[in-house]
Amino acid sequence: MTSGAEASREGWSRRRFIGALGGAAAVVAVPAPASAPADPESAPPTGSTTAPAPSAHRTGKAAGPHPLYLGTYTSVDGGGKGIGLATYDAATGRITGTGTLTGVPDPSFLALHPDGRTLYAVDEQTAGAVTAVRLADRKVLGARSTGGAGPCHLSVHPSGRWLLSANYTSGSVAVHPIDTSGALGERTALAKHSTPQPGPGQDGPHAHQFVTSPDGGHVLAVDLGTDTVYTYRLDTMKGTLTEVSQAHTRAGAGPRSLTFHPGGRYAYLANEVDDTIAVCTYDPATGALSIGAPQPSGSTGSTTNYPAQILVTSNGAYAYLANRGDNTLARYAVEADGARLRLLGTVPMSGDFPRQIAFSPDGTLLFTANQKSSTVSVFHVDATSGELRLAGTPFASPVAVCALPL
Repeated sequence: MTSGAEASREGWSRRRFIGALGGAAAVVAVPAPASAPADPESAPPTGSTTAPAPSAHRTGKAAGPHPLYLGTYTSVDGGGKGIGLATYDAATGRITGTGTLTGVPDPSFLALHPDGRTLYAVDEQTAGAVTAVRLADRKVLGARSTGGAGPCHLSVHPSGRWLLSANYTSGSVAVHPIDTSGALGERTALAKHSTPQPGPGQDGPHAHQFVTSPDGGHVLAVDLGTDTVYTYRLDTMKGTLTEVSQAHTRAGAGPRSLTFHPGGRYAYLANEVDDTIAVCTYDPATGALSIGAPQPSGSTGSTTNYPAQILVTSNGAYAYLANRGDNTLARYAVEADGARLRLLGTVPMSGDFPRQIAFSPDGTLLFTANQKSSTVSVFHVDATSGELRLAGTPFASPVAVCALPL
């Protein structure tokens, strides 16, 4: 397999390269999402070819279509032209394309401000950046440098004042201030993961995720290259970072994504390279994370599998893991108040290479962005059993790598 360094020299991060292996033909063959014809006289002057933007983040099954935003790569064959715009029906899960928001390069991951008014996207390029988009009129509010290459993840601090981003290729995490309009200011912090040394087969640190702990007191960065989860204290007045702890997986695990249990004392870590997950304990007082023994991802072993992301239901009863390669969703029962996961089984994705998964705000639907098949699958989530049921034919979306349902 081509190394991350070789992939970077070609303008590709390892994340993109893995997703593209064996998938180029599929990407080219799948059509772009259907969209309603745009009225050129009524379209807003921001590059958006769509109907008026929806209102802020909804939390229940409100009547009418719900907004859905789709991340892609714009710099690859068969990729999108920007952030995909769509709606979904909360009862049926049916997705309808409504257009594209252009002017944002390689928006491979998306996040929403807590007030629901601003959308943020990474620009996963060599000169990495993060972009803010005002949803009321879909105006691009500008982009700011992340100080690194290949930013692949971002999240908004619960205060709504800080944007956290992870630079995969250069192995660093960044902080940007958010003003009252939702626009981003110049970077206030950049932390490079210089220790420990990269794990087996890695060419350097590769920050993959940057999130806030449930208590809000710490921010945690997952680094696939160094087999480490770093805990920082964020100064919420200055936007600076102070490292307070490190948690190490076994060598070569390649941690990718961390998700907290609603109780706040446990978290679940998806390990991309060794095809496992792990239950972690978290101490809110110190920010220290302790990573437990590796557990199976549910993959069959018939093909190379890369666990992508794990989600937990809002009531903390079930967890779901997206398996890229095996192309399944693994379902786990969450036991002992979050301290234990028990694998219940898997369901097929009806798509190829599920890069990212997300719940609808009410938790009744689960969306999967399938990179190689250029589709988004939707599943109904049974609140009692946690079982998943496919909601019709997957929606075609060019190189789908992120789905954000509101």
